[in-house]
Amino acid sequence: MIVLRPLLIGFLLIYLLPAALATLLWWSGSHPASWRDADWSSAALLPKADASEAAAIYVLAARTGGLKGALSEHSWIVTKARGAARYERYDKVGWGMPIRRNGYAADGRWYSNEPRLVAKLEGEAAERAMPEVEAAIASYPFAARGGYHIFPGPNSNSFVAHVLRQVPALGAVLPPAAVGRDYPTDGRLLRIDREAGEFRASLFGYAGLAIGAQSGFEVNLLGLVAGIDPFRWQIKIPAFGAYSLAPRSL
Repeated sequence: MIVLRPLLIGFLLIYLLPAALATLLWWSGSHPASWRDADWSSAALLPKADASEAAAIYVLAARTGGLKGALSEHSWIVTKARGAARYERYDKVGWGMPIRRNGYAADGRWYSNEPRLVAKLEGEAAERAMPEVEAAIASYPFAARGGYHIFPGPNSNSFVAHVLRQVPALGAVLPPAAVGRDYPTDGRLLRIDREAGEFRASLFGYAGLAIGAQSGFEVNLLGLVAGIDPFRWQIKIPAFGAYSLAPRSL
């Protein structure tokens, strides 16, 4: 009982309090009542596809819709082959095609929420990685209809996290608020990625631990991630995401 009490207090302060605050702030804000009312238009975040001959690969994320947007983001993948005049966008959603392709603008808002860039490769590096990205998208084991569960996964973020794990050249992990990213899509509860310098443990997405050069130190409980990243001077607050502690240069 002496041991359980500080653990319970820590859980309440570190996880539940931020989640409750995020939910309250989200609820008090202005958000579309349904997907029909939402803005799905381009946020003009990416350059025009025909502005350059270079190949490109992008990973984007934006807060999702409804009350779950207080706690989670939706992520997707955008590619452009060398010389192509348009982008290709890939999302895993709970409706429509198994892996939805070009259902929305490449950098479109998600339920009216502005997207942001999580990872990018451009030029020759993107050309070299493109076959791996395409193979990873094709090999996603939960691509069929029915292979989507909001929590703990597999969901939209489980799909993108699968691609990031398969393509080390992208050099990134999804943000802490991408609930479902820690679902073990390959069934492995323990993973050591020597190339990325990462150790990950997952209890089927309900809880987990990550230590490494890309993640820093993270603890996931019920989809809420808390942690620190000493390599990037970041603190990770459940439901809110990662915030920089680095001093601003004048």
